[in-house]
Amino acid sequence: MKRCVLLIFLLAVCCNNSNTEKKNYADYHVNAKKYCKGNGFNDHYYFLLDLSLHSGKNRFFVYDFNTGEIIDQNLVTHGSCDVFETNLTKYTKAKFDVTTDSHCSMKGKYKIGKRDYSSWGINVKYWLEGLEVSNKSAVERVVVLHSWEKVANTEIFPDYSPLSWGCPAVSNAFMEKLDKKLKASDKPVLLWIIE
Repeated sequence: MKRCVLLIFLLAVCCNNSNTEKKNYADYHVNAKKYCKGNGFNDHYYFLLDLSLHSGKNRFFVYDFNTGEIIDQNLVTHGSCDVFETNLTKYTKAKFDVTTDSHCSMKGKYKIGKRDYSSWGINVKYWLEGLEVSNKSAVERVVVLHSWEKVANTEIFPDYSPLSWGCPAVSNAFMEKLDKKLKASDKPVLLWIIE
């Protein structure tokens, strides 16, 4: 009986730690800063989206190059990726594809482009210009940064965020913060999606 209780306790501790463990993004931050400085991007901050994390947890990070810290974070959607094939793991695992109309997410670095009207959320979207082969079709696919009423503003784990058609969609409240930041920037801002 004591072994059974001990085993249950150890499993609970291990599972709990894996859900709360922080990932180390130091290499991404160093590479992002170098990329921003070398390509005329905003060199004060960038956006890092880690789609390997559970969609009910914060995985949209605003990283400040000057302080060396994540200064804000929130939930973000990933694409359903179920148009051309059955995707039974669509809620639990992001899939990536550049194909038009695939509704998949796309990895890589993006230049956050023009601010525009959106029919979603707070009616603001930012065009995303793919900077790599893995996201070159972003403009053609209209994969944009926008908000959506269905996205929560706080972590909802173990529940999942809703699925998008490939857009990184955030809560209305978080988009208001991002919009304020982006409007104040005199240089393009880097958004980097990883897994």
